[in-house]
Amino acid sequence: MSQVVVDVVLKPEISDPQGQAVLGALGRLGHTGVRSVRQGKHFVLEVDGKPDEAELRQIAETLLANPVIEDVELHLPARTTD
Repeated sequence: MSQVVVDVVLKPEISDPQGQAVLGALGRLGHTGVRSVRQGKHFVLEVDGKPDEAELRQIAETLLANPVIEDVELHLPARTTD
């Protein structure tokens, strides 16, 4: 079994009100070094056998994210040489 991580974030040109709220709260708490916050979704998929990157990308882009406003990043397990 392999574990695949899918991170989904709003595209840079899309406003992120939740990220802005977190940024404002950080400033009020004295954390002035943080310049930007983008909120997103984090999925962990456990798949049988060797992960099929094309299939996982299709799953991520059609079910886990809205490709019009969100970007997807897949984190596949490191390939091992046997």
